[in-house]
Amino acid sequence: MPDGVVLTRVDDRALAALSDAVSPAGILAVCRSIDVPLGEALVGGFVAVCADVNDPGNAGTVIRCADAAGAGGVVLAGRAVDLHNPKTIRASAGSAFHLPVAVEPDARAAVLAAKSAGFRVLATTATGRVDLFDAAPLLQQPVAWLFGNEAHGLDPDLLALADDEVAIPIRGRAESLNLSTAAALCLYESARARR
Repeated sequence: MPDGVVLTRVDDRALAALSDAVSPAGILAVCRSIDVPLGEALVGGFVAVCADVNDPGNAGTVIRCADAAGAGGVVLAGRAVDLHNPKTIRASAGSAFHLPVAVEPDARAAVLAAKSAGFRVLATTATGRVDLFDAAPLLQQPVAWLFGNEAHGLDPDLLALADDEVAIPIRGRAESLNLSTAAALCLYESARARR
């Protein structure tokens, strides 16, 4: 046991009362906040900026995908879900603890900070002029992927700040993709282009 860590054993009833999980894993911890200042998440060759993403499963999965793809960080911007929501943390599968994640209540400020840090902001839209599978030349430079709300997409004022709009081609009859699936595709295309 590391120095300074206090271990307290509790019975199953107390553990259930302390956890929001239906079937607690058997251990709980009180930890410091894990979010970092905005500048610390805007690093590396590509990052994810989630604007007004309010589903904790989606937010956590984007963090997990960003980590797996090798992104420099993630920003939860605007009216995004709480990073510390237990469902967000669980969906990140541990990635929230080792990938820089910033929380910025002002989505516009997050996008402008990404631009100031040297990132080209690419918004994902159904009608984007750039096809994701033709975007490799854009993805070889530092990119901040801008993902919008699950139900409403990106706010038009925020979309106007993007340098380009990228569309993920849908070859079948599906109307759209889930936010975290779309993010995974975009993040891995960035990783592939920079390889």
